[in-house]
Amino acid sequence: MDIRVGDELELKKEHPCGSRRWQVLRVGMDFRLRCLGCGHELMIPRSKAEKSVKKIIRGGEDKET
Repeated sequence: MDIRVGDELELKKEHPCGSRRWQVLRVGMDFRLRCLGCGHELMIPRSKAEKSVKKIIRGGEDKET
């Protein structure tokens, strides 16, 4: 899966704040993501992140996965 720094991800499950959108801050074996609803940041393993991605958004472009 081609995920880059600066992409926005729409995940399958909601964050407790109600948002499903996350901004990618770091990629590698782990992803660092920032919730676009409340600003919470977390590190998540690549395998878990890739399973939970519903959509990748790049600069106004939507890409279904």
